[in-house]
Amino acid sequence: MTATVNTRVIEANLATAEDIARLLRSRPEPAARIPGATWSVGEAAAHLALANQLMADLAGGRERPYGDGTPAGLAAANTRSLAAYPERDPAVLADAIVAHTRAFAQHLAADRAEPAGDRADPAAGLSTPMGPMDRDTLASYLLTHQLGHGYDIARALRLPHMIDRERVELSLPFLLTAMPRVVDRRSATGRRLRYTIGLRGSDRRYGVTLTDGTATVTEHPAPRPDCVIIAEPVTFFLLALGRRTPAQALARGAILAWGRKPWLAPAFPRYFKAP
Repeated sequence: MTATVNTRVIEANLATAEDIARLLRSRPEPAARIPGATWSVGEAAAHLALANQLMADLAGGRERPYGDGTPAGLAAANTRSLAAYPERDPAVLADAIVAHTRAFAQHLAADRAEPAGDRADPAAGLSTPMGPMDRDTLASYLLTHQLGHGYDIARALRLPHMIDRERVELSLPFLLTAMPRVVDRRSATGRRLRYTIGLRGSDRRYGVTLTDGTATVTEHPAPRPDCVIIAEPVTFFLLALGRRTPAQALARGAILAWGRKPWLAPAFPRYFKAP
């Protein structure tokens, strides 16, 4: 039987796009800088508009090569695309972000509406900037990307962000899929470590094994882990995207760690480099 694409992640994407649009429709100064980043609000919004269009094209079955799948390659592709797209008006970009997210949702809805014999299988791989993934994971990818840059824009405007437990949980399929692709080899080379990670308030646990510069991720706890890390969901997401440091998370009491080597917890995010 062909599975259906997770409607919750589609709905979360639409809601997140609207949340970001509300921020941009407050007419912020496009040149306002994002704290701790090189981009302005206008640049982040333009990047979201472009990325959401790319994701909609992918969901519709169109090939869209973008970078080489590495953090450095994606950063270079981002720079090129922004240089070729001069629009920085927040209201115009708000409309584009929402429109492209709706197109993304419509492409996936069209898959569900097709007769079973004609329907694209959600488990079939799509080529994306972060490697092949099924439609559920692609939707999780779009959500993760929107939340990260939406958080940045909210911070720049000193307004509440839109990240919550449900949206973090829906981002996990992409985060777990992407983790082996974003290993920081300089930090992870020579390491042989086993972590079990999870979100506070959830019984789900995941294993991450680092072996000399590579990472293997499983949807079950690592056997005899060196360190178990349980994080408050929003903190977990911000750590994964490099928006919060381990020291900040520990200072807030947002991480619990135990196991044979609990002191390995603060180093865990440093073995990965978010695009």
